[in-house]
Amino acid sequence: MNVRVTSLIDGARSASGHAVIVDVFRAFTTAAFCVAAGAREIVLVNDHEKALAMKRADPNLFLTGEIDGRPIPGFDIGNSPSAIERLDLEGRRVVQRTSSGTQGVVAASGARAIVLGSFVIAAATVRYLRERADEVTIVAMGQNAEEDADEDLLCARYLAAALRGKPLPATEVTLGEAWPDWFPRRDAELALEVDRFSFALPVSRENGLFIARPV
Repeated sequence: MNVRVTSLIDGARSASGHAVIVDVFRAFTTAAFCVAAGAREIVLVNDHEKALAMKRADPNLFLTGEIDGRPIPGFDIGNSPSAIERLDLEGRRVVQRTSSGTQGVVAASGARAIVLGSFVIAAATVRYLRERADEVTIVAMGQNAEEDADEDLLCARYLAAALRGKPLPATEVTLGEAWPDWFPRRDAELALEVDRFSFALPVSRENGLFIARPV
C-alpha cells in the first residue's frame, strides 16, 4: 500500500487514491458521535447557507457545525461531541458544515474515494482501508484548513503508521487550561479517545452531495 501524509486545503485538493480527511477537533469526532447517537447518515457541505436551505426544504434534518469554531445561527447544535453524546438521533439525517473537515471533503475532488478520519474511529478506518485501498492520502486539515494543528497531524501520522504496519506513535496532545464556552474541554477529551467506536465513515457522492454512512 502506498501511503502519504499531507495537510490543509491544498493537501485535500491534491489527494489521490483513497483520501482520509482528518479533523480531530472536532468535525469528524462529532460526525462519529452523531452516528453513535443513531444518525443514519451525515451529509457534508462546505456552505452553511446550503445546509440551512436543506433544512427549510426538510425540517426533519439535524444541522451541526461551526464557523470559526462557533455555533451557526439556525443550526440545531454546534460542532460539539460532548453535546451530541447526550442526544438521541435515531434514524435522523444529519447535515454538517465545518471550517476544516467538510471543506476538505468537498475539495478532495481528485480522490478515487473519501473516508473521514479521527481518533475515535482510527482502527475501524484502518481496517476499512486495508480491505479496499492500494493508495491512500491522509490529509490533516488543521485549523480552518489553513494552519497546521497538532491533533490532526498526530492522528494522520498514527493512521499512516497503522496502515504501514509500523509502531504506533503516542496519541497525547497537551490541552491548555483556558477553553472558550463554544469549545468545551470535554470535546477535546472525547476527541482524543482512540477507538471509541468500531465503525468507519466512508463518503459516497450522490446527486451532488457528499454522504458519510457507517461501515
